Amino acid sequence: MIDMRESMTAKMCSFVRAYHSNHVREKIFDDYLAYDMMGKEEYEEVGRIMQEALGGSQKEEQEAFRGSLTYPLVDYHVSPIPLSRIAYAESQLEKFAEAHGKCQYVICGAGMDTFAFRNPNPNIRIFELDHPDTQRYKLERVQKLEWIIPQNVQYVPIDFSKDDMVQTLKNAGFDLSVPTYFAILGVTYYLTLPVFEETLKKIGALSIPGNKVVFDYPDETTFQETAAERVRFLTQATEKFGEPMKQGLALADIEAALGRHDFSVEMHLNPGKIQEIYFKNRADGQKAFENIHFILASKESPRI
Repeated sequence: MIDMRESMTAKMCSFVRAYHSNHVREKIFDDYLAYDMMGKEEYEEVGRIMQEALGGSQKEEQEAFRGSLTYPLVDYHVSPIPLSRIAYAESQLEKFAEAHGKCQYVICGAGMDTFAFRNPNPNIRIFELDHPDTQRYKLERVQKLEWIIPQNVQYVPIDFSKDDMVQTLKNAGFDLSVPTYFAILGVTYYLTLPVFEETLKKIGALSIPGNKVVFDYPDETTFQETAAERVRFLTQATEKFGEPMKQGLALADIEAALGRHDFSVEMHLNPGKIQEIYFKNRADGQKAFENIHFILASKESPRI
């Protein structure tokens, strides 16, 4: 199973959402609670690290974080991925909830996700799955901010490398009979397909027909010599953070893995479609990453 504890790349995504909400006028996604959830100290520390990693300062200089220096680099090298995928995932969740009324939302590796506090729909029961250490830190932040935890939110500590996801969710009150939407964002980059398929297998065991799972993935061009400069740059940067990307994935292989657990691809957004939906005619020049795809898959009735 997946080890989804909070990582440097996850913190980078939190930083992107916070910065984008606070400083960008034409918003792809507005996570207006991201900065508060991070806090000024961590925001600036992560910003400083990104400034250094993206070439905004020399390592030996250990410069303080400077937004004017860092933000353009972040917009080019990082922002398009986490902003468009969360916008896509939550827009599809909203449609799912409208179609079903009462439903469940399972966030695998929730990190500093703020949906529980932005969600206006009390009919969505939220299960945040995360490593105990990460979840403890998050709840300490929530307590410090004096935010009231909504009644429809369940925090579920889990070590994905050791604990059984199916039993852990059942013990937390997950209802197998209620339509459920699962999100696994920013994870496939760091896994081989067989390891990721283990999680799909668990989700399949928790799913009734009509349940959905959303995720993003890097395609097979990721490690090719002809890959775009920023694609190669990002793969090198994640390796420096100790989180190397494992491989690029082919759509046919993903479809086959989903099919083995009775899921079918309902929607596939390739880079061109992501560009058209989220980045067309942007004044700041942000554009979809050349190798990133989004998948929304639906659980089918078991084959006989």
